Amino acid sequence: MPIQATVSHASLAAASLLAACGLLAAAPAAAEPLRALYSVRGGGLQMMQVEAIFDVDTPGRYSVTAAWRTTGMARLFGGAEFSGGAEGRWVGNQARPQRYNVAGTMRGEARRTLMEYPAGQPVVRIRQADPDEQRDPVPEAQTRNTTDQFSAVAQLARIIAETGRCDAQTVIYDGARRVEMQTRTAGRDRLFPWSSAWHGEALRCAFTGLQTAGFKQDDSERAREPQEGVAWMAPPRPGDMPIPVRLEIPSRLFGAMTIYLMEVGPAAPAARAASSSAGSAAGASAAGAPSAASRGP
Repeated sequence: MPIQATVSHASLAAASLLAACGLLAAAPAAAEPLRALYSVRGGGLQMMQVEAIFDVDTPGRYSVTAAWRTTGMARLFGGAEFSGGAEGRWVGNQARPQRYNVAGTMRGEARRTLMEYPAGQPVVRIRQADPDEQRDPVPEAQTRNTTDQFSAVAQLARIIAETGRCDAQTVIYDGARRVEMQTRTAGRDRLFPWSSAWHGEALRCAFTGLQTAGFKQDDSERAREPQEGVAWMAPPRPGDMPIPVRLEIPSRLFGAMTIYLMEVGPAAPAARAASSSAGSAAGASAAGAPSAASRGP
């Protein structure tokens, strides 16, 4: 499995799960945007760093941006740097995406996906992928009634806020792949200290992702197998909304990759401005990425 494919899968999983950090319906409508910095580690080494900005200041709407980049040894096999975001609105208790935009570089080559949701259904406006990539297209019928990964976790976060549990099913389409995602409550754990990462008691949410369409033609049979992981949710400080404080996600090359919450706090004004245009320009969502990437855990 090429390193760039592994990093791509890990990036998608990381961005999807980190989207939960600021979208809890139980939070006040005028809540301040939240900035969270995570370290993604595999094989005992830091492989990636993620900075997420979550803005739920506008009543009835949500938006989230994230910037993630490979670090350390991972860059020797194929550097990747991405930023992106999603925005949508609440219809009753359902998250309805309106725009999804992710852009960046993989081994120095540009990548971008832009989707919009006219009439509530995804339409790919821009898809800039590897020109040598041989991937089976996802039939249009299988993209209907799907959601993007950010909005999917926003919906899950709403369920957690209302019920204290994380039992849910959804279908994610990112413009290239269709994944059926199932989450389930697996109890509560006490997370022990690691470096300066957050530790304490957290809700354990187990998840299973099964890709059902959009396979690369050189994918092995393992790509068609369920991928399992765990997300732990908790308020990082007294009075905060619950967010992912630690995650374990599958990786086909490095085994389980662990994501640690290293920093959390209010977003800076410049980052807030970037998050407000999450769906309009993926580049804007990277406003805080360079400074975040320069601060190792």
